[in-house]
Amino acid sequence: MNRRDALKNVAILMGTAISASTLAALEGCNTAGPKNYTLQMPETKTLLAEIAETIIPETSTPGAKAAKVEEFILTMMNDCYDEKAQNIFVAGLKDVNDKANEKYKASFVNITPEQRTELLTDIDRERIAYNKRENKKEDDGPHYFQLMKELTLTGYFTSEPGATKALRYVKIPTKYEGCVPYKKGDKARAS
Repeated sequence: MNRRDALKNVAILMGTAISASTLAALEGCNTAGPKNYTLQMPETKTLLAEIAETIIPETSTPGAKAAKVEEFILTMMNDCYDEKAQNIFVAGLKDVNDKANEKYKASFVNITPEQRTELLTDIDRERIAYNKRENKKEDDGPHYFQLMKELTLTGYFTSEPGATKALRYVKIPTKYEGCVPYKKGDKARAS
């Protein structure tokens, strides 16, 4: 099985879809990719950590910050995404902060967790409307929040805390069992 098929299967198990741009980026990573200065700034890392933690907060399992998802996102963006996707992503980070300032009179990192959730929920509605619009063009890039969510989920569930504490991890899997009873509340498997 190749990496693209494996990621599609993971996406299906997580109940989400991975956009074509993310699949292309994951398939064609190289360290000679375009470097975006904004993505290398400490403020960007802090903002991404807070966005990721809002998407996957700490509960009885570690959150996105504990999994250092922001580092994964920055590495992926710098090493695997083209300049167009990077520009969409950077503009999206600015948009998140602008919307926080407009609605709450403070930057995203300085608003409450409840306000962060409310703001990202509104942005997610925008993402859904953007993806459903009728006047799509072939060269339109993905909505920036699509990239943020996908990279947060991928980074989290491929990290040690995500795979071993949020999922049911089997260090040495035995045989494949296609029909395993599921009890409500069981974690997904990560083996």
